[in-house]
Amino acid sequence: MFDLSGKRVLITGAAGGIGKELSKSFLDVGANIILSGTNIKRLQSLKDDLNQECEVYKCDLKNVDEINDLLNYLDGSGGVDVLINNAGKTEDNLLMRMSDEQWEDIMLINLTSVMRLTRGIIRGMIKKRWGRIINITSIVALTGNPGQSNYVASKSGLTGFSKSLASEVASRGITVNCIAPGFIKTNMTDKLNENQTSSILNRIPMNRIGIPIDICSSAIFLASSYSNYITGQTIHVNGGMLMS
Repeated sequence: MFDLSGKRVLITGAAGGIGKELSKSFLDVGANIILSGTNIKRLQSLKDDLNQECEVYKCDLKNVDEINDLLNYLDGSGGVDVLINNAGKTEDNLLMRMSDEQWEDIMLINLTSVMRLTRGIIRGMIKKRWGRIINITSIVALTGNPGQSNYVASKSGLTGFSKSLASEVASRGITVNCIAPGFIKTNMTDKLNENQTSSILNRIPMNRIGIPIDICSSAIFLASSYSNYITGQTIHVNGGMLMS
């Protein structure tokens, strides 16, 4: 049904749980993918596991120079048709105990780096008059979550950023949308204890924590021509935990 043959897709945070499944899924529909992340060994291992031709580019999103180097590489090698801003980080603490560094670090990775990378890539999309930007946010951007004021603020900000950018580039054939996962089994949720997991399951009508592949079908849809008339939207993938 979906065919992204010839489309060049950049996935940030590619070596993480969701990033790995996104990489596999986009390869399955014929896309040419670029795996980006901070750990070159994990990226290379993922490339080997995929057993397919794909590009690997190490980029620390906290570093402006490395983002600029990535943008220069992309400009010189054909640009990007689909950008998936998947990289993210948590650094939890109650606000009264949260340091400036904890706040700024999460904002830098989860929000500011997305702006910098997207700003550089959008130019090529405008020239082509076609592009897809998919930002991975979170259910907590709508619900809030104690101990995560920095993370929630960054993901809420990403939603607002996406809507504004969608308005700016809609006439150029570019769509900007978000996917807001609920509780998905990744390294982040592995930190939950049994009582926390049980409490979460009681709030999910489907009675299971999601897995990374659950995100991928939404991402492929948003990257495809089947979503041509959808922009500025958030698709919630949460098993019914939040119905908005």
